[in-house]
Amino acid sequence: MDMLSIADTLTQGILLGGLYALFATGLALVFGVMRLVNLAHGDLIILAAYLCLAAANASGLPIVVAFPLVIVVMAALGYVLQRGLFNFVLSGNDVLRPLLVTFGLSIVIENGLLEAFSADQQHLIIGPINTASIEILPGLIVGTLPLISLVVAVVVLGALQFMLYRTQLGRMFRATSDDPEIASAMGVQTARIFGQASAIAFAVIAVAGLMFGLKTNFDPSAGPSTLIFAFEAVIIGGLGNLWGTLLGGIILGLAQTIAARFDPNWQVLAGHLVFIVLLVFKPNGLLPRVEHR
Repeated sequence: MDMLSIADTLTQGILLGGLYALFATGLALVFGVMRLVNLAHGDLIILAAYLCLAAANASGLPIVVAFPLVIVVMAALGYVLQRGLFNFVLSGNDVLRPLLVTFGLSIVIENGLLEAFSADQQHLIIGPINTASIEILPGLIVGTLPLISLVVAVVVLGALQFMLYRTQLGRMFRATSDDPEIASAMGVQTARIFGQASAIAFAVIAVAGLMFGLKTNFDPSAGPSTLIFAFEAVIIGGLGNLWGTLLGGIILGLAQTIAARFDPNWQVLAGHLVFIVLLVFKPNGLLPRVEHR
């Protein structure tokens, strides 16, 4: 490959990593605050994509204009699920109950979407931007939408980082995450804090669903593969480390795009292989979570 091809491959990998980072951010936030491994995360991303489609069709408005309603609906859903379901399975040291509950929720969401929207593939269209491109260097052209995905991922991560370390709510999140019992003894209502964290995570999931639906076709069965990419990005970067999700997503994206240059059949497999190798040698991730004090 010449230098231009190498630059193009690396650029495309980084841009793809931005989308994977969006997939992983909500998962990382939920795990970081509540220690909840949400197996329904991928299906929730697909649900958000379908909600974008339904909101636009029902209102007659462009998808981008109708999208704030989707954020509100997803945030409310996150709060209700946390207060009405997840909080009841987080108590104690039983890690199996949360897995079973979120796995069951995954099945419910997938079958509900199948019933409501059929198995036909859908795609979110917002006009020429879906196929627009930008020449960032002579001969190096990138898609506008992947570039937007990367920028959105950085903005979302930066906003969450600011919230966690510069606001009272963020301090309560970190205190509850480090020691829920002590935080509760100090007057923090852990159930309400978990609900607020879940609402924010689900709002981020809405953003991931929008960007995913704009990038590619989706159907009700797309959740599990999306979940795998999210998990791999989170674990590569470091569990509970927000900026680690961006690093993990970029590494995953680079592995896939580099492999695709040699053989498209190796694209997805290469990402999984890189994940396994890093898991063996860096089981805590490249940027392990540091306990807050």
